[in-house]
Amino acid sequence: MITVQVISRSTGKPLNGKKVYVAFSGLRGGLEGFTDSNGNVHLNADPGSGEVFVSGSRVHQGYLSGRIVVYT
Repeated sequence: MITVQVISRSTGKPLNGKKVYVAFSGLRGGLEGFTDSNGNVHLNADPGSGEVFVSGSRVHQGYLSGRIVVYT
């Protein structure tokens, strides 16, 4: 399981309803979901290399595992 939390860079508060897409390197494909009221989206995926996109913009690249906090 990978959890992505999206935080507003300007307010420091979690963002609700943001579309998060996680693309994995290689042939693994990707997963998407929308953040909850705490800014979290939980994705049923094994750890691996990839990228995190929020509302279409890349916000993180590297090894994806556990909890990932991103600021937009």
